[in-house]
Amino acid sequence: MREIEIQDIDGIAIIEQLNKHIQGKITEEWGEYVLEFDNEVGKGMIRSIAFDWGVTLVDYDVNFIEDTKIVFHIKDASPVEFIFVSEGQLGYSNDIEEREVTFERYQNIIIAAKKNTKERYVFPKKIAVKVNFIYVMRKEYNRKKNHNIPSLDNSLSITFNDKESVASYEHYGNFSLKIADQIKQLQENYNHGIIRTLSIEGQLNLIMAMQMAEHNNHEQGIALPESLSKEELKKIHSLANYIVDNVAEPLTVAILGEESGLSNRKLQLGFRVLYSKSVNEYVRQIKLELARDYLKTSSLSISEIVYNIGFKSRSYFSKIFFEHYGVLPTDYRKRLKRN
Repeated sequence: MREIEIQDIDGIAIIEQLNKHIQGKITEEWGEYVLEFDNEVGKGMIRSIAFDWGVTLVDYDVNFIEDTKIVFHIKDASPVEFIFVSEGQLGYSNDIEEREVTFERYQNIIIAAKKNTKERYVFPKKIAVKVNFIYVMRKEYNRKKNHNIPSLDNSLSITFNDKESVASYEHYGNFSLKIADQIKQLQENYNHGIIRTLSIEGQLNLIMAMQMAEHNNHEQGIALPESLSKEELKKIHSLANYIVDNVAEPLTVAILGEESGLSNRKLQLGFRVLYSKSVNEYVRQIKLELARDYLKTSSLSISEIVYNIGFKSRSYFSKIFFEHYGVLPTDYRKRLKRN
């Protein structure tokens, strides 16, 4: 496993420390530092930009060849970290709790370690990871006018007011596509100069506000329509098995909602989070994959396969099979026999 130690997160400092191990190319424009690499370490881009009042953005879009552990040991300071994984997943551990936890895609994470604690983030090998870090240095942020920290719920307010970082805090929240959409806008910001800088700073404030709002609702037990709990995601996982086991039966959103106990909106949101597809798109994909397996491993006729996967029209099945695989089912079977 490759290991990289970081001792400063401000602007160019973190990029330079990362590049000692990654050996890529650093560019700078309008105070934003970008490290790009495509070598034996892997491929990707890491960018960093620092703002007033102790706020720094570090954004990773990387795919490492081997497991890569980035160890943060920021002496005499411990920021509040707003973390959001848009793609892939990330392992995390620290000196206080040696057990490693997994930061999952679309999960809202807010953590703050004790001063002088080592934090370890593990990027899994050969998996594309997009993760957004917003670091807030507590002493500096508390000097900001109208910070309104006392208005936060009790646990987060205490964390922000812990200027000496004597305690640790971890929030592993719900899964939110609303936050994911906002971060996507941040990553797709194509403005220039002062417009870009002001836009990024504004988007960071909005993302932090959204992550704080999710935290507040999570603490109060309020379930929002655009977020999912882990228990709800487990129900979506179990539905995936139900779909395979009952592929010949009607699998409408209403039926799956009744089976899982989830609302139609939660159902659609869950499939988007886990599979990046609507419910109907996912069901159709499963049917097509099973049909392909039948063509490959059985002697069933096309009509029998159509019946077994729950389609009523052979012509419609042939049409969507061709759209998905680029070949008609009959031709696909012929190719298999030739090979």
